[in-house]
Amino acid sequence: MRGRKNVEAVTASPTMPVVAPAPPVVPLTPEEKAKAKEARKYFNAKTQEAIVNYQKAGDDKKLKEKLYVKEIMPAYEKLVENLINIHKFTSLYDTYDDLKNDCVNFLFETIGKFDSTRGTNAFSYFNVVAKNWLIIRTKQKSQRMRRSVSLDDPEALSAHEHSIVENHCTIPGQDTVLEIASTADNIVEMLYEIRSKAKTENELACINSIITIFENIDEIDLLNKSAILLYMRELSGLSPKQLTTTMQSVKKHYRRMKLDPKFKFPW
Repeated sequence: MRGRKNVEAVTASPTMPVVAPAPPVVPLTPEEKAKAKEARKYFNAKTQEAIVNYQKAGDDKKLKEKLYVKEIMPAYEKLVENLINIHKFTSLYDTYDDLKNDCVNFLFETIGKFDSTRGTNAFSYFNVVAKNWLIIRTKQKSQRMRRSVSLDDPEALSAHEHSIVENHCTIPGQDTVLEIASTADNIVEMLYEIRSKAKTENELACINSIITIFENIDEIDLLNKSAILLYMRELSGLSPKQLTTTMQSVKKHYRRMKLDPKFKFPW
């Protein structure tokens, strides 16, 4: 009886399911790995392609809006966020969102200046542009905080502070304003031409820093020789010795070009 029960128990047990063997793991090829890595980057070849297509879109506002909102703006936002967090730019600005939005808007305004035909990577170009903008803005904020004075108590102002107030209340004549604007435009045009003749990375970094300063000249306070050199060192990343050596090459181009009648310099 005991043996029969055991036989019946074995007979009644359910059959075990047959498990299919796992398919073999096919390793990715180097090309597939490279594509997967590129796809994970927030600012990739697809972003650069969108920027180029945006430039080519001309007056097609719908296409430009689609390209910017879907492909370009998210990359700009992530780029700016990383720069702000890595370099701690938030300490001298009103809010994080204000700083981020202003910088992203500035990048939007510079889309047309990117030249893909020069072989420049879009990420490298806009990374430098955004970092330079952030450096200048935070320095402006720092200077305003150090030099701000209260007009509620005029008697407490020093002679120098009285002089600053008086100078800021002076309005130049219209002729002077037009001459200054024309000269500034000619200088910027010449700087871009000098950049096209740059032969080394140091020369390119140097002239880019000068262009950045001139294009933001109205937003930079207290410009003097020391301040300009400090801006240039921080924007270019060059050491004082490298900057001095590179400036000699830039000056040679400048001496030749300032004699060109098309720039119309008053000096």
